[in-house]
Amino acid sequence: MLVVCVNSTYTICKSKRRLDGKTAIVTGGTAGMGLQIAKDFASRGARIIIACPFHKEGEQARKYIIKKTGNKEVVFKLLDLSSIASVRKFTNEILKEEERLNILINNAGVCMAKEYITEDGLSSTMQINYFGHFLLTLLLLPLLKRSAHCSEPSGIVNVTSLTHFVAKVDFEKTNDIKHWTSFQIYANSKLYMVLFTRELAEKLKGSNVVINNADPGIVATYIYMPDSSFLKIIWPKVVVFLKFLFKTPWQGAQTAIHVALDVEGVSGEMFSNCKISKAATKAYDKDLASKVWDESVKFVRLSFQEVLIIDELIKHSLS
Repeated sequence: MLVVCVNSTYTICKSKRRLDGKTAIVTGGTAGMGLQIAKDFASRGARIIIACPFHKEGEQARKYIIKKTGNKEVVFKLLDLSSIASVRKFTNEILKEEERLNILINNAGVCMAKEYITEDGLSSTMQINYFGHFLLTLLLLPLLKRSAHCSEPSGIVNVTSLTHFVAKVDFEKTNDIKHWTSFQIYANSKLYMVLFTRELAEKLKGSNVVINNADPGIVATYIYMPDSSFLKIIWPKVVVFLKFLFKTPWQGAQTAIHVALDVEGVSGEMFSNCKISKAATKAYDKDLASKVWDESVKFVRLSFQEVLIIDELIKHSLS
């Protein structure tokens, strides 16, 4: 059930669905939209795992969610999406400690932050926004599949952006931070995410795991942190001003919440303002999506054996 607010450009998810006995992971679930999504799920009775690379922020967010919802099943885990080793450590712990995983919200991201090449040889923005989530999702796929039922699929929600409309794909320059502007890298990362969604949805067609994109619109959060000393000083004041023009984190979170709770029988689609919308033309290029998948496997260094296991898991999920 949806209700469009008067004199507003956003839509609120009004689902009454409970999540008792369910487990959800929200990357970047310690601030901004991620915190709002995690708090919403916790208020519905879910076991929530919030993930970010900052221990203090994570513990503060965990206590905040418990205080606001009364749900003590809130766990914080360190996850640095700019590190393949950290993603692997996180997923190994989840697979070892958690009995189920019903919802995965790939929300964390950075925009216009200081760009650098990570220890894995990747663009920091590309790795945090996309490659880290690509690896995370595939490594958690066995648990997502095991937790699903025909009547109640497990769901993956990839938070994307309108900027994917102006994105470009150049595999030779994917991680060339001198070739692209910081904003262009951000846009590119979001298109890669959309293409990944389409490809995985195609591979999982007919299975009990679904994946969709959620475009939150323009949200006034601290994800936008320009690489400029002057702007870093004034940016907090700018964000306060932008709140009068753009969506708040709570408003921006509504579409991802809607996709996770209310969407049935749909996979591989784009959602905006709590309804299906059209993605960029490139998003529907099956050959491009397949190439992005293959290149991503190389970039995150999945072993040949791991690729075989993932392929077998996908094939088995369709049988």
